[in-house]
Amino acid sequence: MSHIRTRAAALAAVSVVTFALSGCEGLTDDAAKPSQGSGSGSGSDSGPGSGSGRAVSPLDNPDGTKPGLAPLTSDGDRAEARALIGKLPTKGRGPKTGYERSRFGYAWMDTADGVPLARNGCDTRNDLLARDGEKVRHRSGSDCVVESMTLDDPYTGKRISWTKRHAIAVQIDHVVPLSYNWQMGAARWPEDKRKQIANDPLNLLPSDGPANASKGDSGPASWLPPNKPVRCAYVVRFAQVAKKYGLPVTAPDKSTMLAQCR
Repeated sequence: MSHIRTRAAALAAVSVVTFALSGCEGLTDDAAKPSQGSGSGSGSDSGPGSGSGRAVSPLDNPDGTKPGLAPLTSDGDRAEARALIGKLPTKGRGPKTGYERSRFGYAWMDTADGVPLARNGCDTRNDLLARDGEKVRHRSGSDCVVESMTLDDPYTGKRISWTKRHAIAVQIDHVVPLSYNWQMGAARWPEDKRKQIANDPLNLLPSDGPANASKGDSGPASWLPPNKPVRCAYVVRFAQVAKKYGLPVTAPDKSTMLAQCR
């Protein structure tokens, strides 16, 4: 089977991790996060608040292999969201002592076994750009390295025309930040498990660079997407990651999460 067919099959697969896991800091694509501005050449335009029609509800995307983050609008979906969030345990955020990005493996590895898209011949960053991007163009001779695309950013509702030349205009956000994980229990995890949560597509969203930079390592009580229609979907994704990895959240984060899905 050709490498192209192998990767296509991996992207299409819906593989849910079935073993128990117990409990990340947003990271740029190719460089440190900018502190302001959208980045030269980002090509951002105002888009629909709900994003692309390709975006999938987190309730219909439990392993994170489908694109985007569609808003939850029905009463039934929002009730399901509150039920999921309501089951999360709470505790205070621990110290950040000892935290380093390298404790979660190098970015963006293709060898974090136990998560979808691992070992498909393409690194996690490019897997996520291809998952969420439209009009994706790859580097000549490669079926992996994304050179350009358009992104309907879930965090701002903007449509971004992106090129690799201006890589930081789109960053890959860890929905549950790595240092948040560290403070909530990941400091005691084995390294393999930290590599999993750092490269799990469930915990990763390509997003507007400045919006991601403003988030830092915040939980929902301190940061929510500027695009209000997607906030319930965002906290559901946060809850899905926390549940999968056995992570508690802080009491203020849980209260804020529930409030977004009323």
